[in-house]
Amino acid sequence: MAFLLNAWYVAAFAREVRADAPFSRTLLGRPVVLYRDAEQRAVALDDRCAHRFAPLSRGRIVNGVLECPYHGLRFNESGQCVRNPHGDGRVPAGAKVRAYPSLERYGAIWFWPGDPARADAALLPSFPFVDPAANVTHDGYLHTRAHYQLSADNLLDLSHFQFLHPDTLGSEAIARGDVQSGNLDDIVWVRRSTYDEALQPFVAQGFGIPPGTRVDRWMDVCWTPPGLLSIVVGVTAAGMPRVAGLIAPSAHWLTPETASTTHYFFAFGLPKEMGDAARELVRYAVEGLMKPFECEDLPMLEAQQKNLGDSDFWAMQPALLPIDAGAIRARRVMERLIAAEQGAASVPARTIAITPVVDTSQAVA
Repeated sequence: MAFLLNAWYVAAFAREVRADAPFSRTLLGRPVVLYRDAEQRAVALDDRCAHRFAPLSRGRIVNGVLECPYHGLRFNESGQCVRNPHGDGRVPAGAKVRAYPSLERYGAIWFWPGDPARADAALLPSFPFVDPAANVTHDGYLHTRAHYQLSADNLLDLSHFQFLHPDTLGSEAIARGDVQSGNLDDIVWVRRSTYDEALQPFVAQGFGIPPGTRVDRWMDVCWTPPGLLSIVVGVTAAGMPRVAGLIAPSAHWLTPETASTTHYFFAFGLPKEMGDAARELVRYAVEGLMKPFECEDLPMLEAQQKNLGDSDFWAMQPALLPIDAGAIRARRVMERLIAAEQGAASVPARTIAITPVVDTSQAVA
């Protein structure tokens, strides 16, 4: 399975990576060990000792370097062996493990599995609303037994709320609402609006909407390769402009574990100036969404993956609807980027205007 390598992926939430104990996570098919060095910087190395290939994650951290549990060789943040406790202590020239560029931002540890020379922090998309320096944040994680692009499809097409989450997130207003999609270079947008909607109690309570109040709701999704999404949900009294409403922004980060499994990281944030209200709201959002995500989204994605098996998505000849426009754009972007990275003929990025998609009799190619 080909992955896009020259890109930033979430390896872990920042709180998971510690200076007193390493841990391992499979990322893009490769076991990676994560820990913090003596300066509290996050380190990502191949989880495989250069000596006898023992998992370094079973070792310990000694003065900021990682000690192999098998023979005691120690490796620093660059992957270089800095101590051989045997014989004359000479360190063999090949005693080095791969180190991945990493950075800490938005409450997460990001790693770059491709060419280290191309790892530029400026290429990481912006998620300022979950920057813990300015916001109260709360996060969640789910392990999904499905290809990461199926998860992206799911997030780019929120029309499924009406049918998959009828008692928590959806309503009959969704199918009759408006949806627009488009892209600017490699960034894909989907904007969905519903009108005169009666929200489910879970959503209404989160926004402080009294029961029975009719509202207009919008759900704006932005996808950036390789699978980094922001979703902004907003509500306002029916007929009022967006500027009069309330919004709830969230981040959704998809990292392939393997060709058929995915790490799904998500987080909500609100300004610290909101105080205790912000803490309660982001907690409510994450804990409340965990049930529909875990009990409804995950089983559906995993059932899709089971039906797909090892078959190529396009080889299965999916019937496409207008609601699929954003997901298809994202898939096409990924296909082009991976092909270019692997040296195949690159197809230049096109700017596609954001156009209304309302006629369900039309198909998306």
